Amino acid sequence: MRLGEAARAALLLAALAMMVLLIAQHAAVAARHGRVTGLPIPRFVSLRADKVNLRVGPGFRYPIEWVLQRRDLPVEIIGEFATWRKLRLHDGTTGWVSQTLLSAHRTIILTGSRQVLRAAPREHSRAIAELAGHVIARLISCRAAEAWCRVAVRGYRGYLRRGAIWGVAADEQYPP
Repeated sequence: MRLGEAARAALLLAALAMMVLLIAQHAAVAARHGRVTGLPIPRFVSLRADKVNLRVGPGFRYPIEWVLQRRDLPVEIIGEFATWRKLRLHDGTTGWVSQTLLSAHRTIILTGSRQVLRAAPREHSRAIAELAGHVIARLISCRAAEAWCRVAVRGYRGYLRRGAIWGVAADEQYPP
């Protein structure tokens, strides 16, 4: 009789352990997605307006810490609260903006001083243009395992090294 009780107890413990594991797995997946939108966090978007107030907290009652004055500037969404998104900028600055001031339009910003836009995704490929630092370009494509991303900037299309730009994750496939 005691052996049956021990087996039942072991089975109950195993079931309980499985439930805890499933709950933990669900929590980990949920933590990587916004509670409001269900979209991945972090994720990249861009500024929709020429002037965007970056606030200390998620609401109009919170003070403005910075005024961003660059339409299409890539930003990283790192949090969500109602209609507000917590952002990280390329320099590490964080703050909150209204979702209405953001666009799903993907852009990148050059992180170095100067970069050469290449005709093909190779270091010695033909140079199309030389770009100054902090130029913003439209992201066309980026393969997950590749070191190069295809961009468009001021009428030119070509490739930039992934390590020289900000606005796409290191292992991201774009478009998905």
